[in-house]
Amino acid sequence: MVVEDEQELARVLGSYLERDGFDVTLAHDGRQAVASAREVDPDVIVLDLGLPGLDGIEVCRLVRTFSDAYVVMLTARSDEVDMLIGLSVGADDYMTKPFSPRELMARLQAMLGRPRAAGPSGDAPSEVRTFGSLRVDPLGRDVWLDGEPVSLTRTEFDLLAALSGRPRMAFSRRQLIEDVWGPTWVGDEHLVDVREAPAPQAG
Repeated sequence: MVVEDEQELARVLGSYLERDGFDVTLAHDGRQAVASAREVDPDVIVLDLGLPGLDGIEVCRLVRTFSDAYVVMLTARSDEVDMLIGLSVGADDYMTKPFSPRELMARLQAMLGRPRAAGPSGDAPSEVRTFGSLRVDPLGRDVWLDGEPVSLTRTEFDLLAALSGRPRMAFSRRQLIEDVWGPTWVGDEHLVDVREAPAPQAG
């Protein structure tokens, strides 16, 4: 799904995606995007930040209540605050306009092709991992804290699975990117720095 209020840009991105074999749905405002995401259940959403009606941040928040689609946020504002806010509501990546559609295609292909919850050498997922009150199940892709289920996006879970698989290791950015995004990923390696854990629930 491409969500972009600049209709010509949306058509261009849609045509690139179709040439790469994707089925494409276009939306041009936030409310239409949320409704279409419920109906289509996309694998990945290319989401503009500056949408009319609901902005991209609110769209991402709402979509995250029912979908674990990959979300790539597009922004015309290059300041870091927008990027951090976008990622904190569950976006998996961001790109700043203007950008190369070819680079976007490369990121999407790497994102969709990366292995799920594999070990450091591509091994099968191991048994449930327990760290105090935190339990991680790589095979079932489930997480519990104090016995309560924790809702994570795909990328958040993959990061936790990578870290919990080698709990004594201090990872470099490059190691985490290769484990989670894959060795073919292209983009800003500081993306890893701004992933956020869910806030603890009061009470």
